[in-house]
Amino acid sequence: MRVAVVGATGMVGTVMLKVLAEQNFPVTTLIPVASERSIGKEITYQGNAYPIVSMQDAIDAKPDIALFSAGGGTSLEWAPKFEAAGTTVIDNSSAWRMDQTKKLVVPEINANQLTSSDKIIANPNCSTIQMVVALAPLHRKYKIKRIVVSTYQSITGTGVKAVRQLESEYAGEKGDMAYPYPIHRNALPHCDVFVENGYTKEEVKLVNETKKILDDNTIAITATAIRIPVVGGHSESVNIEFENDFDLDEVRTILQESPGVVVQDNPDANVYPMPIYAEGKDEVFVGRIRRDGSQPNSLNMWIVSDNLRKGAATNAVQIAQHLVDHKLV
Repeated sequence: MRVAVVGATGMVGTVMLKVLAEQNFPVTTLIPVASERSIGKEITYQGNAYPIVSMQDAIDAKPDIALFSAGGGTSLEWAPKFEAAGTTVIDNSSAWRMDQTKKLVVPEINANQLTSSDKIIANPNCSTIQMVVALAPLHRKYKIKRIVVSTYQSITGTGVKAVRQLESEYAGEKGDMAYPYPIHRNALPHCDVFVENGYTKEEVKLVNETKKILDDNTIAITATAIRIPVVGGHSESVNIEFENDFDLDEVRTILQESPGVVVQDNPDANVYPMPIYAEGKDEVFVGRIRRDGSQPNSLNMWIVSDNLRKGAATNAVQIAQHLVDHKLV
């Protein structure tokens, strides 16, 4: 399998390479792509050195799969060119997610929709992925009417500049600012840019992508996204109203039996999901599972996952593995 990683030196691209190796993905030729200033430099993958090449050189190498994590503009320009060369693109940006001609895939939920004709496949937003992994099995059982979600998101979702800002602030030094305010000892109700209705793009993504992945436009969803000084992963407080009533023990059993989900829900022993525990892991961790006594058929949950792994790189590699396993590439 000839695999291109576009954005190979970025935060997500680096984790993509790590996950490919961990999963023993059948890479026979690795084709790393990065910015022009990185062309000619080498990266090491499973003990072998590979030179970073230009986008056109990567296309000319005719990879079977290209994992993209280089921003929406890059994806819009170059993904169709890879597609034209016969490559299947799995794109981590927001460029193709709401395109009606493209699949938006979380393998545990809807990979069975993929066919060999899907040549540009969208990887959902990190905060959406972890939420729907936990909610999809409950939606199938009880049917979700409404979701209220508040996210507490890692600075790694912004990128390396944000990590450097936090490190500088920890050290009491001045440096480049990824955010309009300090992030150390702070919480910013500002993930991505604001749009006309007062929400941010991150909040809008949570609404639109969840409906598309669950294939249900009737679900009412509202979101508030907060950036906090954490590096291990994203956390989400989620309130779900179902059409049908539920049993809490059954909810826990459904989640425990769902692929990709780990239930950590024993408050008496202080067991609950935390980003410090989720960092470096591929699962979605769910806890603080409790009935919402303020209205019928409603549930509260706390959902945590490593946003660079399941929220980005791991999900993309899992899509690629599905394609290989089902001979779709």
